[in-house]
Amino acid sequence: IFIAFSDFIMRSLVRTSGTGGVEAMQVINREVFRWVFMVLFLGLAPVSLGIALYGVVAVGGTTGTLLAGAGLTYFIGCFGVTVAFNVPLNERLAKMSLADASTSIFWQQTYVPRWTWWNTVRGIACVVSAALMLMALPELF
Repeated sequence: IFIAFSDFIMRSLVRTSGTGGVEAMQVINREVFRWVFMVLFLGLAPVSLGIALYGVVAVGGTTGTLLAGAGLTYFIGCFGVTVAFNVPLNERLAKMSLADASTSIFWQQTYVPRWTWWNTVRGIACVVSAALMLMALPELF
């Protein structure tokens, strides 16, 4: 999902007329709080720390390092980036009025470039985390 947003969804929202992109993103940011996404997103934060701890304490060696790297990369690069960067931008956008000219300026000059940058960072972190986990799996079984 993160890669899709960075690759074409945000670009498409920017190309809508008027405040269409802002309105769409405001709706997306409200709808993301549905239980499926939030359970998976919030649930994976402690799971990722558990995987990192398991790798260090119970597994050790190269495989343990890979597991620790996978867990910490997800926790910091996905969960941490979301909380520290994407959510504050979403909250700021949510408070803005579509009728206010400053909303369009914020959308084009601040929100889209910063949000997309941090979204790309968390997308890459998820890919790296998954790759590290996949490299560790053969040694676990």
